Amino acid sequence: MSINKNFLSRILFGCMILSFFTSVSAGNMKNTEVVKNRKEAPAGSLPMEMADPTIFHYKGTYYLYGTGGDSNNGILVYTSTDLKNWKGPKGIKNGYALTKGDSFGTKGFWAPQVFLHKGKIYMAYTANEQIAIAESDSPLGPFHQTILKKISGADNQIDPYVFFDTTGKPYLYHVRLQHGNRIFVAELKDDLSDIIPQTSKICIQGEQPWENTANSSYPVTEGPTVLKHNNLYYLFYSANDFRNIDYAVGYAVSNSPLGPWTKYKDNPIISRILISENGTGHGDFFTDSKGNWKYVFHFHASGNVVSPRRTGIINAAFVPGTSGVDRLECEKKTFVELNVKSK
Repeated sequence: MSINKNFLSRILFGCMILSFFTSVSAGNMKNTEVVKNRKEAPAGSLPMEMADPTIFHYKGTYYLYGTGGDSNNGILVYTSTDLKNWKGPKGIKNGYALTKGDSFGTKGFWAPQVFLHKGKIYMAYTANEQIAIAESDSPLGPFHQTILKKISGADNQIDPYVFFDTTGKPYLYHVRLQHGNRIFVAELKDDLSDIIPQTSKICIQGEQPWENTANSSYPVTEGPTVLKHNNLYYLFYSANDFRNIDYAVGYAVSNSPLGPWTKYKDNPIISRILISENGTGHGDFFTDSKGNWKYVFHFHASGNVVSPRRTGIINAAFVPGTSGVDRLECEKKTFVELNVKSK
């Protein structure tokens, strides 16, 4: 049987190309297996599937918000009194605490933060890759704006975090989609209506190897949260694209809420190495009823599937460090996946 040489050449060339892309993919993704065996959700429950989560503890109830459901409709909320048994979604409008039309935005409602300020409950959130702040009388909503408006900024902006210093001064930490996802801070007006533009400064960008394991030309740092401890400011953030199995959490320290920031030498503090789950990150700190620090965050749906991302909590604590700078540690054995009672 004779074989056409041109046909054989094309076959060999195709095999070479397939081999090349297979090796590149394997090199970029590394190990895609989940290290631990997940437990099935308890009978009558389903896995909590909220990305970019935050928990607001208010009058004995924990309220969990995040990116989930139909994110083009608004932002869902779930409730619990013990951080173990979750119900919902419980938002005032079909499970949503914030819905399209009540506040700025028509699509892409992501990454909320909920906080109490001067007797009002506020939600900072992303929509249309811009940032807005809405208010409500209840954690269940409806969160709304009298005038539908976004926070000022020439670039697309996501992942807001409002921080009040011990002086009462408010700051907005956020991510600008500009030369990579980079974290900025700006002073907020006292009424939270907008930033003071001339105060805007960059805080964090992806420069270290753990922050860009794919060697992307568009490095990602995002999901900021800020805590003040012993007169120092701790800026926690996630690095790598959220679809990367190496998505992880680190932090930096400063003497000022405006920086400059020094990254912790042993970053990351939450990763797939610690948690045995892929894509760990973009969450928020909160304190439980006993005053203990906890971090709620998301991780990948499985060893080789990203979405819908699942939700978990881990305990955290400050411990003595060097040169008078305490470090924050997360306790591996305390990590738990969250489940929600099925309807």
